[in-house]
Amino acid sequence: MLPRYFPKKIRSMIDPMAGYLAEEVGVPITPVLTKDFAEYENRLKSGEIEIGYENPLVYTKVSGSHEVLAMAIKGPGGDRFRGIIITRPDSDIQTFSDLKHKKIMIVGETSAGGFLSQKLTLIENGIAVDNDCELEVASDNKQENVIISVSIGDVDAGFIRESALHVADQYIQPGTIKVVAPCAWLPNWALSVNRSLPSARKEAIKAAIIGLAENSPVLKAMDVTGFKPATDSQYDVIRNVANN
Repeated sequence: MLPRYFPKKIRSMIDPMAGYLAEEVGVPITPVLTKDFAEYENRLKSGEIEIGYENPLVYTKVSGSHEVLAMAIKGPGGDRFRGIIITRPDSDIQTFSDLKHKKIMIVGETSAGGFLSQKLTLIENGIAVDNDCELEVASDNKQENVIISVSIGDVDAGFIRESALHVADQYIQPGTIKVVAPCAWLPNWALSVNRSLPSARKEAIKAAIIGLAENSPVLKAMDVTGFKPATDSQYDVIRNVANN
């Protein structure tokens, strides 16, 4: 799984899924942790990681070697998710235009909820974030590190995924984060497999994923309500935005 959170949380999310798939598919499946987005992407491309779960932007970057089987479904957005812009309550940042020339921490340039969603919204509001703002990438591409940096005033604002708003609550003082605005909706995360896997294996994995009951502890651990069948073309919107 793309390491958007600290390792302990990622492990708690993917261990139940690995155990479930191993039982359903009938082959050993080993959970794999990676340090950051770049390592994760490279290990998917090299074939070291055969089953992946990544944001839509990273999926488009690895889709030459991986194919999507299913798309995550979660909360009010369903098969969509979005990023938000955060700052401190005492900040003078109130609108998108206030972000110009400000120091902003992003999860990473390949983060969908922690960069691409906000980038798209700012483009629509006449702001070229790469040129008009001072960007800083979070250590190890962790959402928590963006929130912590904003809360202590190291940066003026931060870009994170909407559902990650409270993941760092245990590390920050209460009342030190406010949401400036939600940003553009994007197609949800992709569960993908290496294209070289046998077709029967792919179908078995897909059936197992799609067949998870809504109250499944596996889904609860993954922090989603389900998965739906997906195709590569559903992520073309991401490719179009990323190339602009």
